[in-house]
Amino acid sequence: EELYKTRSPIESVDTLSCPILLLQGAEDKVVPPNQAETMHEALKGKGLPTCLKVYEGEQHGFRKAENIEDALDSELAFFGRVYGIDVPDAVELDIE
Repeated sequence: EELYKTRSPIESVDTLSCPILLLQGAEDKVVPPNQAETMHEALKGKGLPTCLKVYEGEQHGFRKAENIEDALDSELAFFGRVYGIDVPDAVELDIE
């Protein structure tokens, strides 16, 4: 149990200093959605730019083509916003 705790990302939030985009499958049994939600709240609490997108019907690793495309487009939009790069027709993200 101690090994799992030391490897858990939520236990290392204090060491993070960069913007983080979280892409989560709503049906993920490997990393349950509540873990992504907890991490998102912790990152916001630390004042780091962060965005959480949850994909309905997806598990650990996206399978639906439209979700894979949206996840990639979201990464591009996130990097564009974080680094101040204009990305034409970028998807809307709620970066907090």
